[in-house]
Amino acid sequence: MSKLRLVCLGYFVVLLGAAALNYVPGITDEEGRAFGIFALDLFDDALHLVSALWALAAALISQRAARTFLILFGALYLGDGALGLATGSGYLDFGIFTNGVLDLPFGFKILANLPHIALGAIALVAGLFVERE
Repeated sequence: MSKLRLVCLGYFVVLLGAAALNYVPGITDEEGRAFGIFALDLFDDALHLVSALWALAAALISQRAARTFLILFGALYLGDGALGLATGSGYLDFGIFTNGVLDLPFGFKILANLPHIALGAIALVAGLFVERE
């Protein structure tokens, strides 16, 4: 299996873990926030699950499918994280439309958006530069 397909399998595992966060005892606080930061709801869980299944399908289908997943997923998640960092709301969960710009402490915005920024950036770099033919 190629490196890109293995990266997609890694994303499958990570995203499946993100989808499961709300359902593991001790991870969420009394306000329902994972690690006291992420307020994940059923829509967020579904988004992570669909993304995980997309990553798995890409890994199993082909090298080209893996590259396409990594580039598209990377761009979408990196953009969502960057918007969340700037405004406190992302677009993947429609937060920018339902909540608008939020006045949150910058440190909180960094912690809340770092997963999407990191996952997006790593996927985008892998999709663009790993195993180029």
